[in-house]
Amino acid sequence: MRQATDPLKTQRVYLLLRDQIVSGELAAGARLPGEPTLAEDHEVSRVTIRRALGRLAEEGLIIKRAGSGTYVREAQPRVRAAIADVSNVFSNLIEMGRSTEARLMAFDYMAPPAMVREALGLEADERVQRSVRVRLVDGAPFSHLTAHVPERIGRDWSRDEMNREPLLSLIERAGFAPARARQEISAVLAGPEVAEALDVSVGSPLVALTRVVFGARDEALEHLQALYRPDRYHLSMDLVRAAGAAGGRWKPAAAPAGAPEPSDP
Repeated sequence: MRQATDPLKTQRVYLLLRDQIVSGELAAGARLPGEPTLAEDHEVSRVTIRRALGRLAEEGLIIKRAGSGTYVREAQPRVRAAIADVSNVFSNLIEMGRSTEARLMAFDYMAPPAMVREALGLEADERVQRSVRVRLVDGAPFSHLTAHVPERIGRDWSRDEMNREPLLSLIERAGFAPARARQEISAVLAGPEVAEALDVSVGSPLVALTRVVFGARDEALEHLQALYRPDRYHLSMDLVRAAGAAGGRWKPAAAPAGAPEPSDP
């Protein structure tokens, strides 16, 4: 009879052991206790321990040596993280575009989902151009980007152009000037398709960003749904003390003079 296991317990043990490895509490080369000891320490079954260790092995954090045990792997060269400044929607995007690689995974025209239709203020019969990209840093995937643009803006773009050109550059070429954006940041769990694209386990936590870009006449130009690996994408913000503010109130710092014009993420 196959022994049952609780996914939540597996996740808890996996996270606890992962934190010990990443923090250095379990040093590189250290031998982990055996499965029976770990099961007793964490008050779970050996099946749960085995599955948690399997996830750590998939991430390359541990290595199993036949007849010897399980060891923390020696430190590997770390993939640098992409860094985004959330105090300004478009800050540092050109640099990100220059230092990262984008791969176009899907490109088509379609009736938009209701949420996208509402966000872009489209009529009932209007279609959108949908593109899906995976962006990589040092050859490793860190973001999964799904963009919807009204068909009237993007209908002349080819797949080749979508594969080469930043999306906002194509929008500007079509005669529209991005002027402002509204974005929300939250967290989600990776589904099967995104997990495969970002090389993570199904159910892994991801940073989620939804952005709607507006033009100079307040027309909606783009709806972006972006999912990021938190180990390869860092959010930062420069703050300044608000003049005369009581209670230590802070606000985002102004972008430096001469900052570059934006490109797409």
